[in-house]
Amino acid sequence: MRLTALIPALCCTAALILSFLCLFAGHKKDFMEDYSLLTLNTSAVGQTLLTPSDDDSLVTDIIDLIPESISSSITETINSEIDELRARLGIEDWYSAHMLNYCAGQYEPEEAANATLSQDDISKNVTGCVGQRAMYKFEPTRIIQDALDKTGVDVTLEDLHWPEDIQDGIDALNALMAAMFVLYVIAICLIFVALVAAIVAVLTSGRLSAFINVLIATLAFLAIGLASALVTAVVVKATDIINDKGEDIGLAASWGGKFLALTWVATALMLIVVLAWIVEFCMGRRRKNRQSYAKHG
Repeated sequence: MRLTALIPALCCTAALILSFLCLFAGHKKDFMEDYSLLTLNTSAVGQTLLTPSDDDSLVTDIIDLIPESISSSITETINSEIDELRARLGIEDWYSAHMLNYCAGQYEPEEAANATLSQDDISKNVTGCVGQRAMYKFEPTRIIQDALDKTGVDVTLEDLHWPEDIQDGIDALNALMAAMFVLYVIAICLIFVALVAAIVAVLTSGRLSAFINVLIATLAFLAIGLASALVTAVVVKATDIINDKGEDIGLAASWGGKFLALTWVATALMLIVVLAWIVEFCMGRRRKNRQSYAKHG
């Protein structure tokens, strides 16, 4: 019996659970919603249209003549009306992408922090999620336009000054969604095999079993590591593009820090498994050499 094999077995178990959570987080309403790949914040869409550009010198001069208290009150009132209009148009406050689907909902109690409300006090209320589907495409442009169409109100994304370049960020995410899904499935399968091999190794001994475990664990580590690297690069790049192109209309995006934490912890655990089996293999070789030396000495 090889009790040292319990360490990689436990690490494989933890990595397997985390990998499953990466794949299924957010697959249904209120299940690990905070562990999204990317969240699109549409709660301020339209409000920045009130801010005059540098070329609007006349508008700027007029605003400067208005007392700050009155100007602030007017802006808050208009923004409130915009929020109500956006709700009537069927546009949610946020849309989040997960591995198997997307969800949408409202920020509560308010969309943004203010003098009496901190950011930590704002939570996400999930309105609903679409049915889970492998290798789906997250299409917020189409989703929001469909919401507008369903209301029967004659408003389009063009009326909201929706930048066409935002689709570049979304396309970057969708182009590799299928690859990310496949990599996570492969990683889960390999981690499971590594777990079984580790359990078998607990009951056996010898360098051969350690060597086999090194190979399997290395493949599992490469699979989950590649999946983690790919999803990190894609969501960060997509977020940067959306924030750059959507700033003018109040559109913002944020990548899922909690999701990335899950996937990289799983990757780190599999690295520990690989190192543990390499040490076990080397120790087995040293034990064999000592036994051979004692036998012939």
